[in-house]
Amino acid sequence: MDLMKWKLVFGVLLSTTLSVLLLRQLLASWAASLSPSSSSRKFEWEIRPPQTMDLNYPYPYPFLINHPDKCEGPRGAPFLLMLVMTRPPDVGVRQAIRQTWGNETLVPSVVVHRLFVLGLPPLLFDKELQPLLKEEDRKHGDLLQVGFFDTYGNLTLKVLMGLEWMAQHCPTAQYVLKVDSDVFLNPRFLVQQVLWPNGPSRPDFITGHIYRNTKPLRDQHNKWYMPPELYAPNRYPDYCGGPGYVLSGSLVLRILTAAQSVKVIYLEDVFIGLCLKLLGVKPTPPRRNTFLMYRWNYNHCAFQRLVLVHRFQHQELLQIWPDFLTSNPACPTI
Repeated sequence: MDLMKWKLVFGVLLSTTLSVLLLRQLLASWAASLSPSSSSRKFEWEIRPPQTMDLNYPYPYPFLINHPDKCEGPRGAPFLLMLVMTRPPDVGVRQAIRQTWGNETLVPSVVVHRLFVLGLPPLLFDKELQPLLKEEDRKHGDLLQVGFFDTYGNLTLKVLMGLEWMAQHCPTAQYVLKVDSDVFLNPRFLVQQVLWPNGPSRPDFITGHIYRNTKPLRDQHNKWYMPPELYAPNRYPDYCGGPGYVLSGSLVLRILTAAQSVKVIYLEDVFIGLCLKLLGVKPTPPRRNTFLMYRWNYNHCAFQRLVLVHRFQHQELLQIWPDFLTSNPACPTI
């Protein structure tokens, strides 16, 4: 490439870079000049999204798609509120969950409500995805969208905002299930054999697969890398594995208070464990081998006695679900 072409290319790049910087400055000035509404805060985050090493909580992240009346109505407050962590583009995953374990009428003896918690799609796809999300929500009424980018590094914020929604709009829910979207879940077993609708009140109850005495991973190439400057101790406190855990509604309120005194880290399940440690609460051990953090192939009788199996794809859920719902007298009684 001759000198003139290099100058043209460099000029275009420089012009583009300056234009982007100027646009960001203009948007930042515009957002600052507006009243502190949800719209202005949204622009601020689109310019400066939360970073893994600098997650701010508490912070007034807005609910951009919201259902504040979800827990009202003739059915009353839920016995169980399901908060399902999902990504904006996962339309098929959400539909599969609605048709299987996320069906709110699956356990007729109790009231169950379900919400899919998600953040903002990347700016590149915002114009295409956001209208589709609003249409999906108009049809199903079960999306809870929070005003920050939906990234793995923001998962802790996503969980906290789901719990905040419960505290604001569904404070009398007896139990809250935080669950990922890539799992098999058995709501009947969870309700009848773990939560016991007719059992005594358990204000500090939390259970799931409990990790004990685990070490932070210091390999920078590992997905769960934990920088020493973010978390210095050489052991994590006891915590329940992130694919799915259930806790009492009253404990949710205490965790939200504790979360304001604990430095936020992007490993959401460990962060909840840090809050529990501050509160002096220990997770309750579940029945052995009922929360499986690993992949396990479907077996009708075995899955009847499980709460959760991780790494289950939505296509598999749709395939096994009709068989799972059938009764089989050959299976041992629970």
